[in-house]
Amino acid sequence: MTHPVDVGTLWGMAINEKLAAAMNNQVTAELEAAMVYLQLSYHMDDLGLVGMRDWFQNQHQEELTHAEAFAEHLRDRGYVPQIGDITPPKLDIANATDAFEASLAHEQKVSGLIRDLAALSDSVKDYDSRPLLDHFLAEQIEEEATVGGILDRLKLADTGAGILQIDKELAERDSAE
Repeated sequence: MTHPVDVGTLWGMAINEKLAAAMNNQVTAELEAAMVYLQLSYHMDDLGLVGMRDWFQNQHQEELTHAEAFAEHLRDRGYVPQIGDITPPKLDIANATDAFEASLAHEQKVSGLIRDLAALSDSVKDYDSRPLLDHFLAEQIEEEATVGGILDRLKLADTGAGILQIDKELAERDSAE
């Protein structure tokens, strides 16, 4: 009879089970974030704001890479990720401001989840996860600041030409960001 081998133990990089489960949940949360951004892109397309549509589609792709980074970390540590149920929130979007408010709320949710992961990592003395978590902690600061800045500008612009100018600027975003 064969027994499954814990690759993480063989490599000396085993991950705490509680942390692995929480990080696995983060994979699912990042995939959910990707779906939120995809839905927001559909709303912006419907409103004729193609620059914002493209910006949200780029965010969608970025969230997929985030999910993969967490999954890769788990796989490297001998844990097979299991995607959980993905239930993106229902979004009631009437304009660009609504979309970016939803985006900011979701980024704040994700930031909280990553802070919780960092705290758990520290509590179980899993310092091998810190480089990944520190990267995402810094990234979330940037994400919230970016979305918050766009939202501030949208509120100042109110409607009309200002919204179209912001849409044009967001269309110019480098998809590699």
